Amino acid sequence: MAEQFEKIITGAAGHIEMLVQLPDDYLPGGPVAIICHPHPLHGGTMTNKVVHTIARSFVELGLPSVRFNFRGVGKSDGNYDAGRGEVDDLLTVISWLQKQYPEAPLWLAGFSFGSYVVTRAQLFVDVERLLLIAPPVTRYGFSKVPPLAVPALVIQGGEDEVVDAQAVDEWVAEKAPKATYHCLEGAGHFFHGRLVALRELIKEDLNKVGLSN
Repeated sequence: MAEQFEKIITGAAGHIEMLVQLPDDYLPGGPVAIICHPHPLHGGTMTNKVVHTIARSFVELGLPSVRFNFRGVGKSDGNYDAGRGEVDDLLTVISWLQKQYPEAPLWLAGFSFGSYVVTRAQLFVDVERLLLIAPPVTRYGFSKVPPLAVPALVIQGGEDEVVDAQAVDEWVAEKAPKATYHCLEGAGHFFHGRLVALRELIKEDLNKVGLSN
C-alpha cells in the first residue's frame, strides 16, 4: 500500500503540480525517485500511462515517487520552454524532494521527452541512477548531452512509431555504454498492451541493484 497525495510547490514559472506516492514499506536511506512525462505539446502529462507504470514500479519496490506536470500542463503555471524551463522545473522538484529525504539517493526517470529533461538535469545534481524509457535521441539536442556518468536503465520499444529503435541502440553504445539496455519486441511508443512487461523489466533491473519487492 502507498499513501498518495497532490502537492503544489513554487518554481521559476509559478506553481508546479505534483503527485506524491509514499509506500508503507520504505526503508529510510533508500532511494527516492522523480518521473518526468512526455512532451507537453503532444498531450504529455504526469498521468500518462507509461509514467504511471514507472511510478507503480517504484512504489512496488518500496521507493517514494514523485510525478509532476511541466510548466503549462495541468495546474502548473507557465508555458512550454523547449526543454530549458522544463529542466528548471525538474530541478525545483528535486530540491523539494531532497529536503524531505536529505540522506536518500536520488533516481530520475523519464519517458520520451521526459527522458531528455532527465539527461539534462542530471548534469547539475548528484544522481545515483537513471531510467530512460523511449528516449527520443534524434531530437531536442540529445546528441549534445555528454556520455552518461551514472548507471542507467534504457528501455525501448522495438516497434516504436515515434522513436527509431536503431537510433536508440546506437546512442546507448556511444553515450551510455555502461547502461543496461532492453529492446522490448513488439512494443510501440506508448507500450500499448505491453505495460505489464515494461513494469516487470523495470522491477527486474532494480532488484538486481539490491532492492526487493
